[in-house]
Amino acid sequence: MDSLLRPPIAFGHRGARAHAAENTLDSFKLGLKLGATGLESDVWRTKDGEAVLDHDGVIRSGLRRRPIADLNRAQLPPHIPTLAELYDACGVDFALSLDVKDPAALDATLAAADAAGATEHLWLCHPDWRLVETWRARSKAVKLVDSTRLRKIAEGPERRAATLADVGIDALNMHWTDWNSGLVTLLHRFERVTFAWDAQQPRALALTFAYGIDGVYSDHVDRLVSALEDQLR
Repeated sequence: MDSLLRPPIAFGHRGARAHAAENTLDSFKLGLKLGATGLESDVWRTKDGEAVLDHDGVIRSGLRRRPIADLNRAQLPPHIPTLAELYDACGVDFALSLDVKDPAALDATLAAADAAGATEHLWLCHPDWRLVETWRARSKAVKLVDSTRLRKIAEGPERRAATLADVGIDALNMHWTDWNSGLVTLLHRFERVTFAWDAQQPRALALTFAYGIDGVYSDHVDRLVSALEDQLR
């Protein structure tokens, strides 16, 4: 089955999580070196307004835990990069999927992407599609993603697909086990892009690409790239 995006995007989850320390510049660079065509991370806003990449947004020091939002960029551990530093280190010739866990980071994220000339390659994700809908007014070029689980779509996937098309949200992102070829076809009928996350084993990766999915997230970039190459043969 054909995907809407040709070729589909191979997203290295948190860089190359299975191969290097996650969400570090080394991990992001390694993910691209291994053949990923996209990278994934989570974005937060520091107290002084920087968009930074970290999973849970909390800095631990001994028994103390402090939210990134309460700290200036200079107070963060050196392994946590800013979005601008990611672009400086890796360029812009890849898709970047960011889970906007702190909605206050939106403006800083868009500013960093715009300064790098990368906005058209940026996919912004959040589990509340109503919030995501409001982001379209902030940028016409950025790609918007509804990240959810099938069981949480109370109105059913067909109505959700129609809603996403109506409000200008580009993609639906679900766990790979939520997808099947029929659901992918349904979303494609509404010209919505389909993403699948947490596909780790070769069988899961092969099956997901065979559905015609448009992008897959995996910790194991080597397996991900191999499965995509097999699908494109």
